[in-house]
Amino acid sequence: MADIDNKDQAEMDPADMEDVEEVEEEETGEDENSKARQLTVQMMQNPQILAALQERLDGLNGSPSGYIESLPKVVKRRVNALKNLQVKCAHIEAKFYEEVHELERKYAALYQPLFDKRSDIVKAAYEPTDEECEWKADEEEELTDEMKEKAKLEEEKKDEEKEDPKGIPEFWLTVFKNVDLLSDMLQEHDEPILKHLQDIKVKFSDPGQPMSFTLEFHFEPNDFFTNTVLTKTYKMRSEPDESDPFSFDGPEIMCCTGCTIDWTKGKNVTLKTIKKKQKHKGRGTVRTVTKTVPNDSFFNFFTPPEVPENGELDEDSEAVLAADFEIGHFIRERIVPRAVLYFTGEAIEDDDDDYDEEGEEADDEEGEEEADEENDPDYDPKKDAAPPAECKQQ
Repeated sequence: MADIDNKDQAEMDPADMEDVEEVEEEETGEDENSKARQLTVQMMQNPQILAALQERLDGLNGSPSGYIESLPKVVKRRVNALKNLQVKCAHIEAKFYEEVHELERKYAALYQPLFDKRSDIVKAAYEPTDEECEWKADEEEELTDEMKEKAKLEEEKKDEEKEDPKGIPEFWLTVFKNVDLLSDMLQEHDEPILKHLQDIKVKFSDPGQPMSFTLEFHFEPNDFFTNTVLTKTYKMRSEPDESDPFSFDGPEIMCCTGCTIDWTKGKNVTLKTIKKKQKHKGRGTVRTVTKTVPNDSFFNFFTPPEVPENGELDEDSEAVLAADFEIGHFIRERIVPRAVLYFTGEAIEDDDDDYDEEGEEADDEEGEEEADEENDPDYDPKKDAAPPAECKQQ
């Protein structure tokens, strides 16, 4: 009786309602634990509540309990010894990452012939053999010989009807468009240029040199700029900070440098020309002034903010550099080694697998909430209707 339909409640006599209320009070004690669990689940599924809890936990994280201060001097002395051991651990960890970097350099040399062949196929410098093109499909995707022959004939017919494309057209542009992190940087005016991108390579610093890596973007001759290679270098540090050695958590990117793009006249997509009308205060005459201002473009990637010698940046520059470091690391670690899988979308499907179920659960919860509102006799959809959005000029 605890969950009585709202409609049935409305049809009951007041005397009957008193009985119901008494029963509900009795059953409330029995279901208290169950309701508490349900309430906890609902709270944990509310992003605002979770954010507030996380903020509270972040505030508590690392806060001193007072226990250390209460320890005898002789014990504090031993704790200091443990801290010194921890600093030594950090320096050993730094050496570990330096050796990892050396291994990356070693294996990069082994990968490079394969990446070079990939590049040759993409830009039509090499035509792979039938054997190299043979790809065994998954068992559930295997077709009968008859179906294979039919599909082959259809493909050959299509190939005869259209021109034979060279290599794999728009390979890297498609990779960029398939990856959210990179597609967010792309503008429509960038796409014709990126169609000329033939390869992206990662070059590591030489042995004995400070740790760094360079991304090389190789372009075929085009009408937009005269460069054949655009570069972006990321300098890293793999040693504990003397002022805060316990914060060391592996190599970190310290700064990055781009390159100068030699744009063809009138083709620089990182700038745009705007016209403004100015009115003279005294005479009242109006004149039109032309200004060149920065324009959103992927190619701004090659002109990152400069880090001052004191290392201090404003918030906007810090945000730009943080995003830049993330993008550079992602291109190095994921895009270059697995480019074909991002081209086909298979790598993206793997990345998204963990999120599908969570999204479905969220949809189910939203559906349940809507159903509850529909069953409520006092629910007025007009009250929940969102006010019309204001028209804003872009």
